[in-house]
Amino acid sequence: MPEPSLAFRGLRRGFGRLRVLEGVSGAVERGQVLLVTGANGAGKSTLLRCLAGLLAPEAGTVELREGPEPLDPASRRRRVGYLAPDLAFYAELTAAENLRFYCKLRRLPTGLAAPLLDRVGVPADRLGGALSSGMRQRLRWAWALLGRPAALLLDEPFQNLDDEGVELARALVAEHLQVGPAVVASPSPLELPGVAARLDLPPREASGA
Repeated sequence: MPEPSLAFRGLRRGFGRLRVLEGVSGAVERGQVLLVTGANGAGKSTLLRCLAGLLAPEAGTVELREGPEPLDPASRRRRVGYLAPDLAFYAELTAAENLRFYCKLRRLPTGLAAPLLDRVGVPADRLGGALSSGMRQRLRWAWALLGRPAALLLDEPFQNLDDEGVELARALVAEHLQVGPAVVASPSPLELPGVAARLDLPPREASGA
């Protein structure tokens, strides 16, 4: 069976007069990390949202394969694990309740929540509103890993993590690479296992009227 792979070609995306992505391309396979770097506003988060199917590019293609044919956009959204700094949780629900809720949204067994919370070190009975910034980031990791995704899309995966949390995140990346590829976005280069390619996005400016 073909190995999982993710490829994108000629992606373009803007917001009004601001051109963010202009013909961006890349590819990554199982066991590999594509590291995307660039200053704030360069388009790192926009690129990951396009790859996740959360944002439609104006031009270009995205292909996630687990077999001979690329997945359709709906299937691709279900088969990627996505971590982003703006992923919020319900303050009045516990960590376990938050994760079980997301399991239901993604039509996954709610029994996946408990072992993932244990793996990332988040107390299951802690209210979302009482989680520290580091614990919220760990919970985002659990959300990204739900359902053993074919590809991981990680936007600033070490944000707000202490040294122990960073080592955990690196281990989680290494574990995932045994299954599929990963795209990691960061303002600066990171020490990560499996980095096979680097993509540095230049800053973009608004075009003239």
